[in-house]
Amino acid sequence: MKRTALVVEDDHDIIELLRIHLGDLGCELTAISDGNEGLAAALRHTYDLIILDVMLPGMEGTEICRRIRGKEIGTPILMLTSKSEEFDKVLGLEMGADDYITKPFSIRELIARVKALLRRAERTRASAPAEDKAAVYVYGNLSIDLDKRRVTTNGTRVDLSPKEFELLSLMAANPGKCYDRSKLLNLIWGYDFDGYEHTVNSHINRLRTKIEPDVQNPTYILTNWGVGYRFNEEL
Repeated sequence: MKRTALVVEDDHDIIELLRIHLGDLGCELTAISDGNEGLAAALRHTYDLIILDVMLPGMEGTEICRRIRGKEIGTPILMLTSKSEEFDKVLGLEMGADDYITKPFSIRELIARVKALLRRAERTRASAPAEDKAAVYVYGNLSIDLDKRRVTTNGTRVDLSPKEFELLSLMAANPGKCYDRSKLLNLIWGYDFDGYEHTVNSHINRLRTKIEPDVQNPTYILTNWGVGYRFNEEL
């Protein structure tokens, strides 16, 4: 089956590089160089993958990402950034990006990340519950509706990024099971590059700030020091 990818990037050399290598993966590429036009395309059409440059004319990639997620569109998003500051990377993830890669990047790493995002999206679709068998987990004041991808605490909806929702859903479905960072990286992001475990830590920390009554003394997502994380089995 032919896949489709939207690339919003104003560097034509990078566009052609992506066109060649994504084509090798069976991806038909739509390239747009303006941020406003890129957002319009992302909201108008359905893609299997979206690649966003951070610095764009018209609208920055992080804002495009935020608006896409605001429409509850779950398409995998890969951010491209020429900046090395951690702030930019964290901001992209907070806006709902699934992954990021810093320019200049190696084609091998880019392709590995794209493959991982596509595999993860396919697994998510394959494991999605049927509409008449929607699963809802309720732990105290926390409710997780898998079908609607809706999380509430004390009846108030909590806005989670796609990866935050997948992390929470995975652990809530298996309370008491401890996941180390490498395992979570593989299960949620679909790859296991050494040195990227900090991505898991960042997502767990942000997830806790959104669902925990007391971040300093978590109720739901507990830390097994030196091992990993688990969902509280005593709730």
